[in-house]
Amino acid sequence: MTTASLPILYSFRRCPYAMRARLAIGAAGLRVELREIVLRDKAPEFLEVSPSATVPCLVDVDGTVFDESLDIMTWALERDDPERWLSPEGGDRDAMIRLIGDIDGPFKRHLDRYKYDTRYPDADRVGERSAAADILRKLDAMLAGRDWLFGTRASLADFAILPFVRQFANADRAWFDGEDWDSLKRWLVAFETSPRFEAIMRKSGRWSPEDPPVIFGGDL
Repeated sequence: MTTASLPILYSFRRCPYAMRARLAIGAAGLRVELREIVLRDKAPEFLEVSPSATVPCLVDVDGTVFDESLDIMTWALERDDPERWLSPEGGDRDAMIRLIGDIDGPFKRHLDRYKYDTRYPDADRVGERSAAADILRKLDAMLAGRDWLFGTRASLADFAILPFVRQFANADRAWFDGEDWDSLKRWLVAFETSPRFEAIMRKSGRWSPEDPPVIFGGDL
């Protein structure tokens, strides 16, 4: 079953990239048909449309496919951006995009080699954690005395980055909580305890074509 009038979002609840997509769709007040994918046994329908075979993947009602999380965030927010995520305080959108790039590039590399060190024979887990932490300390400095990375309101950067900071923190929460980055911890906890986070983390079963549609969005 499907809802032809709605875009389709192939997602995986715990994936930080997919969390990004759901955050932006919710913030834009859009509704999509949510299809939860099991990564170890991906649905053929998903593999037919996703060029990378990774989540998130959004299929718009006209058939256009968006296969990158930031592209999906932009797609949603260009339709409606009531919280002005695409316009950070100070107006420096380029700086915001560069910051997200630092997380998607160097930080994500260190995070993977820290969290999944057994997959990388040359990885030094403690060294990778230390390198990732150096990047997070820059975020902590940005957050000192304010609630969001670019000022008094959230921007795209906050919700593009928070899922990955959460993933890093949960690799060893006791260690993370023991570090001296109070602004970073406050920012993360505020996210984890927010109605927005609760809304994107609601569980749904593995999608099957025979299932009734699961609608996501409109309440974040």
